[in-house]
Amino acid sequence: MTPRPPSRPSSDPAAATPDADVPPTFLPAARSEDEQDAPPAQRTGPDPEAEAAAARAVEPARKTSRAKPAGASVTDAPEAGEAAAAAAKKPAAKKAGTKKTTAKKTAAKKTTARASATKPAKTTAAKKTTAARPAAQKTAAPKAAVPKAAGTATPRAAVSKAVVPEPKGGVRAAPPLGDTDRGRLLSGTHHDPHALLGAHPVRGGVLFRALRPYALSVAVLAKGLRAELHDEGDGLFAGVLPLSEIPDYQLVITYGEGPDAHEITVHDPYRFLPAIGELDLHLIGEGRHEELWQALGARIMEHEGVTGTRFTVWAPNAQGVRVAGNMNYWDGTVYPMRSLGSTGVWELFIPGLGEGELYKFDIARPDGSHTLRIDPMARRTECPPANASVIDVTRHEWGDAEWMARRAERPVHTSPLSVYEVHLPSWRPGLSYRELAEQLPAYVKDLGFTHVELMPVAEHPFGGSWGYQVTGFYAPTARLGSPDDFKYLIDALHRADIGVIMDWVPAHFPRDDWALAEFDGRPLYEHEDPARAAHPDWGTLEFDYGRTEVRNFLVANAVYWCSEFHIDGLRVDAVASMLYLDYSREHGEWTPNEHGGRENLDAVDFLQEMNATVYRRCPGVVTIAEESTAWDGVTRATHHVGPGGFGGLGFGLKWNMGWMHDSLEYMAKEPVHRKYHHNEMTFSMVYAYSENYVLPISHDEVVHGKRSLVSKMPGDWWQQRANHRAYLGFMWSHPGKQLLYMGQEFAQGAEWSEGHGPDWWLLDPAYSAEPDHRGVRDLVRELNRLYSATPALWERDTDPGGFSWIDGGAWEDNVFSFVRYDAAGDPLVAVCNFSPVVRHEYRLGMPENVPAWREVLNTDEERFGGSGVINPGPLKAEPVPYHGRAVSIAPVLPPLATVWLRPAG
Repeated sequence: MTPRPPSRPSSDPAAATPDADVPPTFLPAARSEDEQDAPPAQRTGPDPEAEAAAARAVEPARKTSRAKPAGASVTDAPEAGEAAAAAAKKPAAKKAGTKKTTAKKTAAKKTTARASATKPAKTTAAKKTTAARPAAQKTAAPKAAVPKAAGTATPRAAVSKAVVPEPKGGVRAAPPLGDTDRGRLLSGTHHDPHALLGAHPVRGGVLFRALRPYALSVAVLAKGLRAELHDEGDGLFAGVLPLSEIPDYQLVITYGEGPDAHEITVHDPYRFLPAIGELDLHLIGEGRHEELWQALGARIMEHEGVTGTRFTVWAPNAQGVRVAGNMNYWDGTVYPMRSLGSTGVWELFIPGLGEGELYKFDIARPDGSHTLRIDPMARRTECPPANASVIDVTRHEWGDAEWMARRAERPVHTSPLSVYEVHLPSWRPGLSYRELAEQLPAYVKDLGFTHVELMPVAEHPFGGSWGYQVTGFYAPTARLGSPDDFKYLIDALHRADIGVIMDWVPAHFPRDDWALAEFDGRPLYEHEDPARAAHPDWGTLEFDYGRTEVRNFLVANAVYWCSEFHIDGLRVDAVASMLYLDYSREHGEWTPNEHGGRENLDAVDFLQEMNATVYRRCPGVVTIAEESTAWDGVTRATHHVGPGGFGGLGFGLKWNMGWMHDSLEYMAKEPVHRKYHHNEMTFSMVYAYSENYVLPISHDEVVHGKRSLVSKMPGDWWQQRANHRAYLGFMWSHPGKQLLYMGQEFAQGAEWSEGHGPDWWLLDPAYSAEPDHRGVRDLVRELNRLYSATPALWERDTDPGGFSWIDGGAWEDNVFSFVRYDAAGDPLVAVCNFSPVVRHEYRLGMPENVPAWREVLNTDEERFGGSGVINPGPLKAEPVPYHGRAVSIAPVLPPLATVWLRPAG
């Protein structure tokens, strides 16, 4: 599928445009090889530091506390408004143009200034004449949204003439960094940059050190003083001030010279204590953090009185981690993160950084090389093929409280569940999440489906994978809009009384070198054994389910979708490939488990933990396994041990792949040959109650040469449609829940393609065969209407007492007849005639105590496109024993049709 044109990740069109105060002179000369995948839009930003909008400074010695999340706007930081106001007053466009023409010249000046050892005194003297910030900027500005600008920039020429003096005794040179610390800091391999940068008490005062590549000078600004730090080279600035304690301070950073010179005033990221709590770190280490997305990733918050973004990432094998993004032109030098001990978590709070910023993590591998990686916990991404992570804030206000309150009232096993499976990007190509919200709920509601199942919406780089090769496990795909837009769609479906099931893919992930594969330089999310890590079928990598942090990543992800996006069900993809060590592997290509078996015990533990956690935390949610083998206990409770010695996997439902394959195999046969395959339609009842089943006619059955459902049927066009209708009638009356893929509800003849989606033109009244397709869709609507209104068809799906054959052995006639019962014992009789002949007075033994029956559904009705052979009046029960029953009726069976009968009256 051709991706939609990339859009900016922020609702503000200017959110990622470069700040005019930052001359291109100070851009890095070239980006590393790992950065080349970023499109030009990623390489712009507000300034080379992307510092915070100036906000109230707080004593850094304050006690550690769990950081408080910030809201959608900065209501407690008036300086944020000042930053925006100051930025708005600057002649940005004109200044930017000037910078571009003087880039080489300015760079030369910067180099000369840093190389000279005789000029600091002169430079310092010049700075003393620089006045304090205008008084107008010190007043409280109106409350504003979280600013994109990272600092308050002021042209040097606009600075007031009032002098802010340096402290008595001046600024002494700081003790130089040792070569080891200096080298590790500059190369991004230091585990604790906060020990070197920021403010620290020393003998005779307070030592300040800042790492500001491309800056001309850096000064410390506090109440009553402004002191220039000494340039130590390589972007390091330091000095010792004769102070008795660390003050509330900010940094004033000067870029450029002459007419291009300007200053920004920022909070120092290295004056803050860790913004993640000890409990979070403990739970991460234990692999038991059920709200992991609240602890890891990029999160806008208020920390020590300052609003900004906290970055945290799990990378235990890394030598160092830095934050890179459009805020610093993808040069992470200025933002090294600190390691938080044995947890493997790295952390950095960047003041003032807000919504819409693009970022990645610059990771120093164990061998010293660097790799630029997305945030595994990113809740928003760029639109593919771009792949940067995006800082995001949700503003969606849910309107589905009524749905959420009652979705857990009745177990799904004893409730109607009729699912319309949808590939969102191609259902109506070109529609966004919000546009889909205007059309999809109305369409699904009209057809009577109770749920939709969305093919994977988690971010994926290749549209042709249909979403099954995920790179952004916590981010809805940006192809159709923002995370809030996706929430809007789910909200609209819920308000239309339609549940939402989402395909979830914890079985594998792609090898893209900017995503999870060898994330920190060594196998991390994948198994360390290459033979265990490589998925043999799809060229992807399998998760290491035995590693607690990886299992936590996936379990929390399941909870995340259900709690944050109000998802009502998770259909778990490719469960069989997870359960077996020898899946698609030949002898000698796999290693038995500790008991000598082929079961993947780690995967079993993971699935049990995931299901138990989801059901405990998210009442009313159902998990559904796509599992194609005879594994015992897929839908059995985890604490109930089966004959194989395993507890159940704990799923709520399982796709009945056996029923699907057998019944489609039967339907593909010419009617004259079907009698030899009669058992393929009856065999499913042998195991129908071994699990809790869904009957799936999914996307997998209508692609890759398998043909659409109607095209699988034999005969001419009329017979194909008749078979199609009869099969749907059989499917809706068979024990189990229903699932039908889009396009099959109106008998689309072509295979589905993600490039153009369903052939909606078949329903155009101008098309001559439109009544044929509309008739099938009308049948689906009627099937769903009767299904939801008839408890016998769903209330005892998992109870053998809810089903009884009338005649399962009429192989010569190609006829199947059976009874479904609800909890009160009320029956529905289904009779399927899969031969192209009319069968008059076809006698059937019927349940007693029902004096007459009426036809409630006939797939051969003319309104559905059939021949109109029906039973118009009541069918009276006669005292003629048949099929082992005391009474019987003799209806007419239409050709290639399914008939439903209910008690008359």
